Amino acid sequence: MIFATELRTIFLLSLLTARAASMAAVTTPKADLRYVSLAASDAANQVANPVAYPRDLYPEIEPFETGYLDVGNHKLYYDLSGNPNGVPCIFLHGGPGAGCSPRSRRFFDPAYYKIVILDQRGSGKSIPNAADDLDGSLVENTTPALVHDIDLLRAKLGIERWGVVLGGSWGSTLALAYAQAHPDRCSNLLLRGVFLFGPDEVEYLFCNGGTFGQNPGAWSKYVQYLEDTSSNWAVEKTNLLGAYWTRLTSSDAAVRSAAAAAFVGYELSISKTYTDPAVLETYLGTPTILIPFAVMEVHYMLHAGFMRRGQLLDNVKVMAEHGHKVAIAHGRADYVCQPQAAYRLAQALGAVGAQCELEIVAGAGHSDSEPGLIDAMVRATDKFRDVAAVIA
Repeated sequence: MIFATELRTIFLLSLLTARAASMAAVTTPKADLRYVSLAASDAANQVANPVAYPRDLYPEIEPFETGYLDVGNHKLYYDLSGNPNGVPCIFLHGGPGAGCSPRSRRFFDPAYYKIVILDQRGSGKSIPNAADDLDGSLVENTTPALVHDIDLLRAKLGIERWGVVLGGSWGSTLALAYAQAHPDRCSNLLLRGVFLFGPDEVEYLFCNGGTFGQNPGAWSKYVQYLEDTSSNWAVEKTNLLGAYWTRLTSSDAAVRSAAAAAFVGYELSISKTYTDPAVLETYLGTPTILIPFAVMEVHYMLHAGFMRRGQLLDNVKVMAEHGHKVAIAHGRADYVCQPQAAYRLAQALGAVGAQCELEIVAGAGHSDSEPGLIDAMVRATDKFRDVAAVIA
């Protein structure tokens, strides 16, 4: 799941982070694009001139508070922006391992919301970062631990109840897990690119070539990297995720970097409707930045998301019982997280009487930098704001 690693926008914004800034002084190696498929044509130049939608992101905003949440083996970076006395909301990034960026704050009206962003264990500015301490980043890195972290942060900040929990891709998984574990601690959920961690979803994306139908080149390159670097392909071809894990956790830094480039390059290739090849080449030219994303994602995939099979759909009743309102925005052309997951969730919520609005966005892929998804997500946070104002 690219889950928030968002090509042009995320790459440029990631340069603003402390880690990327420190790496900027180092000469960027030439990207190894042998295992990245060519982008589809863009004769209309939509990369540079995307279609205009009614709503765009709110203006850039700086945090009024930053800090670290100490959870023992990890120190998790967070920051607060917007209205210090506003309705609290939290942005849950994807991956796992992708980390947040300043852009994450811009889905919310800063005059109304108290905006919280959090880098999950092993990711972003949190300590340790998987790129610096691989073994340390994996210690107690599970879904229940991340759910607990969110609630610890809520308590630390003196927040009684999250007004909105926004999660995209893996972040949607985590948002649902949190809402079901602490249903009295949140009111509204906004989910983008839903991923329920069903076995079929994992198999489709990483194991059985489900993406080959729409993106044959990308899938072929994803597999080719493993075959070209395998000493026992007859065995490894039966467990592609396991094969990537072996390389991503290799003692050889060059092997880790090459595996990260191939793995993340695959997802970048299928995540957006229009892919910018120049940005892709630059991004993969510094693959060590991508190790947290690649490592965490495979770590979670190999462990079924650290959840019981079917858990998120089975537990929707508790959300209805606590009056959760759910908005879902999902790209029609999302080849990372298929629209069927969003449909399944909406149907399950509706069946137990929960309030849920599903918007399938035409012309949009997986990334939350897709103009159509930005429009849908900002409209949703504004609607939560306006409905609350009317009730008040």
